[in-house]
Order: sequence, then structure tokens, then C-alpha cells
Amino acid sequence: MELSDRVKTLTPSSTLAITAKANELKAEGHDVIGLAAGEPDFNTPMHAIEAAHAAALEGHTKYTPSGGLKQIKQSIAERFQKDDRLHYRPEEIIVCSGAKHALYTLFQSSINPGDEVIVPAPYWVSYPEQVKLAGGRPVFVEASEANDFKLTAEQLKAAVTKDTRAIILNSPSNPTGVIYEEEELRSLGEVCLEHDLLIVSDEIYGRLVYEGAKHVSIASLSDELKKQTVVINGVSKTYAMTGWRIGYAAGDQRLIKAMTGLASHSTSNPATLSQFAALAALEDSQNIVEEMRQSFETRLNAAYEKLTSIPGITCVKPKGAFYLFPNMKEAALRCGYDDVTEWSKALLENEKVAVVPGAGFGAADNVRLSYATSMELIQEALHRMERFILKTSK
Repeated sequence: MELSDRVKTLTPSSTLAITAKANELKAEGHDVIGLAAGEPDFNTPMHAIEAAHAAALEGHTKYTPSGGLKQIKQSIAERFQKDDRLHYRPEEIIVCSGAKHALYTLFQSSINPGDEVIVPAPYWVSYPEQVKLAGGRPVFVEASEANDFKLTAEQLKAAVTKDTRAIILNSPSNPTGVIYEEEELRSLGEVCLEHDLLIVSDEIYGRLVYEGAKHVSIASLSDELKKQTVVINGVSKTYAMTGWRIGYAAGDQRLIKAMTGLASHSTSNPATLSQFAALAALEDSQNIVEEMRQSFETRLNAAYEKLTSIPGITCVKPKGAFYLFPNMKEAALRCGYDDVTEWSKALLENEKVAVVPGAGFGAADNVRLSYATSMELIQEALHRMERFILKTSK
């Protein structure tokens, strides 16, 4: 059976590949520590779980509107107002089966064959693949480590061509954890307005910020930028609800309507019980979010201090999300590896520590470490990493 051309272009997810290998070693009885996961290690808040249970008992087990229940759209709109000073009407919001599905539906609804989408590198692994699936061409622009992995307005302007349709911004970033400051967003926004670019603003980690940092949505900076922007968010990271698969997009009503029409022919609707769980998470006490954020900040500071004390490792300190993205080139060379991906495989084989090679994110000299696990496991993993580097250094 012949496969379609579109799936032949896909690059396998590096995060899933390393997780699969780690799980294989675990199944063999090895003591593997995984720092690859992109999800909180906390459980979903109990009030969200109970809301789903209650909804099931009350008979809310049928189809909903394709774009989501009206009450969850209203709750999302209220959350935007409180958290980001953004005003959206329910008809400007679509609820999807995860933020990844919101992005996929957006690209399918806005990108034509040959359209270029600017993707700052490092990038989340699914961005370029989703652009390609829509017939578009991802144009990678390196956001250098020297500039804290952030794209400049000058770089953006230089990358724009007659075929450029959109740009993807992710702040706080996966994999780097860096945050764009307001003035940086304003400068980028001016270029986007000048060239009529659709701004895809992925803000899924927006409430997980540290050291007094503030998340700013580019859509909040002006009415003009809001019109050009589709904001992507969801409950996965903020409320530890990755498996419930509820994400959402907010933007121009015409585009949201098109996305809703596409969703009606693909998923029909987001899972009904998950919508009720998400509704409770959005509306009830937000204390759990702050507790989780504080825990992540404590882990970040401890992990960063230890990581940067290991010979051969440098790292831009993140201010958001739950990842460290250290440069491992010198450390790998000390261990006799020219390639950081090969070094990462050796670390897993020899010390049973799973990290994600940065090549999959467009940064071959780096690795992504998730600190969304216990402090005890983080410390043990970094101890093993240090031991491996010192033991194998040439």
C-alpha cells in the first residue's frame, strides 16, 4: 500500500523517540530517569476530575458543538480578560482537542501550498511538520543563543519575502523557556503589521513564569496586532491536564469560523467530559496553578545551579515553561563525541538518563531537560550526567 506524499515528508518526533527508548529500558528493569517529558508531574486538580465525573452522571456524554460548549468559550474569554487584558467574544474562540490540534486546524485553515511560515529556531518540534502538512514551507531563522534564543525585528524583516504568510511566536518557549519582553514584541509586531503577516502566538506556558517575569501577549499590545494574531492556549500545562486534550484558539471571527468548519469534518468536537473538566479548572480556585508554579521555580533554580557547575556546560537561564536548554557541545567533545545527539544516546545507555537532543528543535548543540519531575530525581539525574562527563572526558 502506497503512503501519501504528505506523510512521507514528516520527521519523527524526537521527544517521543527518546521517551520510547527510555520506556524500553525501563521495561528491561533498568533504573531510568526521564527528563524528556513535556508535561507537569502533578495530577489534575481534584475539582476538575470531580466535574467530569458529575457531568458523566448527569448525562453529558453526547456530541457538543464542533467549536466547543458555549459556557467553556465564555469561561475562556473571561480567563483571557483576567490574565492577558484581552477581550474576545465566544464566537472568536474555538475549543479543540488539545493546543496541538488548535495549531493544526489553524494552519490547515490559513496556509496555502507555497506559503512561507517563519519559524524561529529553536522551535517546538511540531511547528514545521504542521506547516508542511498544510502545504506550506517552514522558513527557519536562527534565534541565537547570544541573544537568549530570541528573534530580532531585523532578522524577521530580512526573512520576509513575497510568499511569507505567517510567523510563529512561542513565549514562554518550548524548548528554551525564554520569554519575549514587551518591547521586543512591539518591534516584531511592527514588522508583522508592515508586511501583513499572520501572527501565530503560542502561549501555552504563559502562566508558568519565574523570577518576577511577566508574560505579555503580543495581541494585547494594540488593536491592530490583535487583529493579526491568533492566540493558542489550553489547559494542559497550566492545570496538569495533558491527557484531557483541551486547547483553544482565539482570533479573527472569520478565521475561527473556518477552523470550526474544518473541525466539524475531522474531530466533530472536543471530548465532552474533558470540556466540563476544563471548565471547572478555568473557573474554580487558581491556587493550584500558583502552587505548581512555585514548585517549578524552586526546581529551576536548584537544577540550573547544579547544571551550570558541570564542566563543559553553559545554559541561558529560562524564565518560563519547565525546561532547561543547555549547550552541550563542549561537554560532548570532552567525552569524545562530535555529535550531541550521539552523546545523548550514550548518556541514556550508560547512565540511564533520558534527555531530548536539540537537533529535533533546530539546535544541534543543545539538549532539552525537563524539570517537571521531583527534585530528588532531578538531582540524581544531574549527578549521573556529571559522573558520565567526568568519567568519559578525554
